Amino acid sequence: MQKRLFLRGAAAALAFALAFPAFADRVVTDQIGRSVTIPDHVNRVVVLQHQTLNLLVQMDASEKVVGVLSSWKKNLGPQFVRFDKKLETMPMPGDLTSVNIEAVTALKPDVVFIANYAPKDMIESLERAGLPTVAVSLRRDAKDQKAQLNPTMKDEESAYTLGLEDGIRLIADVVDRRKEGEELIRYTFEKRRLVDSRIGKLPENERVRAYMANPNLTTYGSGKYTGLMMEHAGAFNVAAKTIKGYKQVSIEEVIGWDPAVIFVQDRYPKVVKEILSDPAWAGIKAVKEKKVYLMPEYAKAWGYPMPEAMAIGELWMAKKLYPEKFADIDMTKAADDYYQRFYRVRWTADDEKH
Repeated sequence: MQKRLFLRGAAAALAFALAFPAFADRVVTDQIGRSVTIPDHVNRVVVLQHQTLNLLVQMDASEKVVGVLSSWKKNLGPQFVRFDKKLETMPMPGDLTSVNIEAVTALKPDVVFIANYAPKDMIESLERAGLPTVAVSLRRDAKDQKAQLNPTMKDEESAYTLGLEDGIRLIADVVDRRKEGEELIRYTFEKRRLVDSRIGKLPENERVRAYMANPNLTTYGSGKYTGLMMEHAGAFNVAAKTIKGYKQVSIEEVIGWDPAVIFVQDRYPKVVKEILSDPAWAGIKAVKEKKVYLMPEYAKAWGYPMPEAMAIGELWMAKKLYPEKFADIDMTKAADDYYQRFYRVRWTADDEKH
């Protein structure tokens, strides 16, 4: 009798387990080389890196986001909220290099996304709280450079190209958006080939000398995606041979470089006005010839790569530098196609004002 009851109980337990399987854990390797155990199904994420937030929105995973970094609006631009209205009221339990452990824990995330250069004590405090933490760099680096903000690279092209693919696949895997991730990768590099086919490998002495102007005379030198973006678009980054990473320079240095074109990211429109109104800039070729361009939202000339920057941002920049080679390209149409595919909205900005 007892044996029959035992067998019935075991059978019932097995049937229950088959009907309602327990969530299993799995292990992913993040972009600084850490093995991170995460739930099999991730439904709640806190995002403390703006690049990752941008990618999650493009992979249609924003409903999984329950907390964001406090500087998201500064880094993504105030208009980014139109892609996800919840951002305006979403909890902000930390930023790129800091975190409020109690506030993050209260959100009960399955995973916390952080930047690769987040401080070691920040990562350790998240781990002690039992919060799976995935670092994203969007670069494929040497082991000793993975956690660096300004890394040393032997080959920037492969580091950023392969690193962006790695980063998209990592994020997509964590939030179960693998199909969306692969489509984003496919589209990005297919479109990027258009610029390469027309600009090719221009020698340095034939490239337009260009400068990326950020607030307070900061700019990007070597070792950042910005320089790679300019190279793909046929520009010569005048700061590349002098500085590494993201640094402040002097107006005397910019005058000495005498760029023929100056680009300004869309999130810094005041910089354009400052350059055009400040007498100190007046003698620079780009200012004299009125070639100071505010970049459109999608042309993200950031230190870290974004798919829209590679797919259509480099195209926009190339068209500004070599209009005769891209006269047949309608940037509004190209941007609208990208935005409808990945942001699920229409691109309606007047590109000519940029």
